Amino acid sequence: MSGDSAPFNLTNHFLIAMPGLDDEMFSKSVVFVCEHSTRGALGLVINKPADMPLTALFDKIDLPLQRTDLLADTVFQGGPVQTERGFVLHEPVIAATQEGGESLYASTMTIPGGLEMTTSRDVLEALSMGSGPKRVLVTLGYAAWGEGQLETELGENSWLTTPADQTIIFDTPVEQRYDRALGLLGLQAWMISPQVGHA
Repeated sequence: MSGDSAPFNLTNHFLIAMPGLDDEMFSKSVVFVCEHSTRGALGLVINKPADMPLTALFDKIDLPLQRTDLLADTVFQGGPVQTERGFVLHEPVIAATQEGGESLYASTMTIPGGLEMTTSRDVLEALSMGSGPKRVLVTLGYAAWGEGQLETELGENSWLTTPADQTIIFDTPVEQRYDRALGLLGLQAWMISPQVGHA
C-alpha cells in the first residue's frame, strides 16, 4: 500500500473469524464493526449468546420488559471489554421534535449505514415500557482494537470482511449467522477449513 493511499474503513462491515482464529471469544465469530478509524476499531460480536435471557437482564436493572416480541431474546457476549456494561445495537429512533434528527437517547453512536449503538439506560427504559427501537440486539461487553491492531490481524488472515447485512443481525437464527455471513462472500465454511487442500 503506498503512503498516500486512503486508509480503508470497515465501519458497518462484518468481521468473520477464519478457522485459525481459536481464541475462545472470537472462534467462529461474526463481529459487527460500529466504528473504525486510524485510532482503532470497536465492534459487537453478534453470534455468541450469553447465558442470560433478556428478561433476566431487565430484572437485574429493576425494569419490567413489556415488549412481548423480545421476551424470548437472549443477551449476547459482545466482546471481552467492559463485560458488565450493556450495549444496544438497534435501528434508529429519531425524535420528530429534535433538531438535526439526533438520536432520542442520551449516549448513542450513529453508525454510517443505518444503525445506532446506545449505551445509556434510557433505551432500556423505552423497551421496558413497550416502545423503543423495533429491532434490537443487546450485548454485554464489546470488542476493541487499538491503533493498527485490526489491520495487523487482517494481514495475518485472522478475519474475512464484508459489508454488513442487517437481516443477519436481526432476522437470522443465531446458529446460522456465521454461515450466512460467509455466504455474503460466496463462501461456505468447508471452503476455508484449515484442512482444505491436504492429501
